[in-house]
Amino acid sequence: QLQLVESGGGLVQPGGSLRLSCAASGFTLDYYAIGWFRQAPGKGREGVSCISSSGGYTAYRDSVKGRFTMIIDSAKDTVYLHMNKLTPENTAVYYCAVVPGSTSETDDIVANSPPQRKYESWGQGNQVTVST
Repeated sequence: QLQLVESGGGLVQPGGSLRLSCAASGFTLDYYAIGWFRQAPGKGREGVSCISSSGGYTAYRDSVKGRFTMIIDSAKDTVYLHMNKLTPENTAVYYCAVVPGSTSETDDIVANSPPQRKYESWGQGNQVTVST
């Protein structure tokens, strides 16, 4: 069974940092692009970032560029989202999900920012709260 397991959320003060992890269970990330999404209270789910299976291509929503960094550890089939300079507006439940494709296809997938409906195997969600 394909499963993504997220961890690393919690409570942090404004200006602080957190690292989220998304580990694949039952499959390898070699043939998937991986995306991070979030849903704030009372709002719809939005894309945060995505990465190709090689790690060579990444994309970020404008509001997190320069503060968030997504990396992949292929040996561990795990992706990480390093979040710095967090603000209360970053408070949300964060999810990871994948889009299948070959190594070269996932480069194109990231470049074209697919809609959420293309993603599958959604993780359970991880709460991030930025507050004093």
